[in-house]
Amino acid sequence: MFSFDRFRHFLTVKTLINPLDPTFPSVAVQLPAANWYEREVKDLLGLRPQGHPDPRPLVLHGDWPEDLHPLRKDFPLDQHAPRVQSREAFMRYDSEDVTEIPVGPIHAGIIEPGHFRFGAVGDTILHLDARLFFTHRGLEKASEGMPVQKALFLAERICGVCALSHSIAFAQAIERAGNVTIPPRADYLRTLFLELERLYNHIGDVGNICAGFGFAVGISQGARLKEELQQLNERITGHRYLRGVVSLGGMRADVTEQEREDIYQTLQYVKKEFKELVDLLLTHDIAINRMATTGILRLEHANDLEVVGVAARASGRSVDIRRDQPYAAYDRVHFHVPVYKEGDVLARIRVRIDEVFESFSIIKQLLQQLLDGDIRTNIPNLTPYRSAMGWCESPRGETVHWVMIGPNQTVYRYRVRSATYSNWPAVPLAVKGNIVPDFPLINKSFELCYACCDR
Repeated sequence: MFSFDRFRHFLTVKTLINPLDPTFPSVAVQLPAANWYEREVKDLLGLRPQGHPDPRPLVLHGDWPEDLHPLRKDFPLDQHAPRVQSREAFMRYDSEDVTEIPVGPIHAGIIEPGHFRFGAVGDTILHLDARLFFTHRGLEKASEGMPVQKALFLAERICGVCALSHSIAFAQAIERAGNVTIPPRADYLRTLFLELERLYNHIGDVGNICAGFGFAVGISQGARLKEELQQLNERITGHRYLRGVVSLGGMRADVTEQEREDIYQTLQYVKKEFKELVDLLLTHDIAINRMATTGILRLEHANDLEVVGVAARASGRSVDIRRDQPYAAYDRVHFHVPVYKEGDVLARIRVRIDEVFESFSIIKQLLQQLLDGDIRTNIPNLTPYRSAMGWCESPRGETVHWVMIGPNQTVYRYRVRSATYSNWPAVPLAVKGNIVPDFPLINKSFELCYACCDR
């Protein structure tokens, strides 16, 4: 499925593959963004891309048997795969001047597992192999045969900090499959909570980026303001990460007049405090020096890999699915999509800062326009084997859920493409030529989670 932003339409391309010869011509050479997709479909379904430039396993790693494909229908959910001799391969260096530096998959911080293997001359990075998918949970397989209501519960747990984005993308897919139009108030509520999710993520990420160069004031202020926003989430929905607020056909959580006032007052305070933090950060010479020209992702690479979200917009790629394929109430509010051309850490933090202030504006508009009425409608009986797609601009970028309905209101097939999945291949390109101590800063500026890949 392809998205053509210029025409604001999606295009689905289908072909048949011979089950006796499950091969297809690779397009990854002409379309680099297809690299991971083709490797993943080889791992999980056994469909082999002929002529692929990188035939290494992606999701299943090298010690998984080559003839076992866990997303095939004949693979039992509870089957345990025997481990074989590993086929893992990393970049080989002939020069004695190149030092290999392995980092992870177990890290010193409270962080999910990822293995990063650097090839460096002195402290300058020549190449980075990033190895992910260490804790893949098989959620797409686990959803098969599951009632759609229960599958929503599963979708909401793909990622902790993008829980709402995932649940709304899944709900939209089911609603499109059933030709359901949710009530207008539910549209506004979804947009409101999505912007609250963006706010606590972006402000927290600004603090996390400060941790990459030891700016203690920024670290503590970012964490403090994120905590203010998460406490607001808990007061109005009962959950700091906004879980349990979405229903198929609308919303489970509403806001009262008192809660609207709480949102307004809290955001006024957070906005004032965040502006003070931004003024301090962007006038601090050492902070600017550490972020400017560090970890540059060039526009051509962002385009080749179809990078999305903050990382895309910081490199000059103007994509935002809230604007390009509007959903919920995004076509009823006004907002600006910030785009920078530098592609460095500073540009990525500037995009987040600008989007924080845009979110304050969007929420103010939503609170003023919030309509009375129902917040939920019923989902009709869904036609088996009909497929549909839902999408959402998570704090990290465009997240897409594709669902095929099974008999008796169940899931037959489920595919999740998170923003993180699109952006991880860009990180090795952004760190090349930088020094090894800058990797934590560059990595934090992308702020990609691992769970969104380990779905």
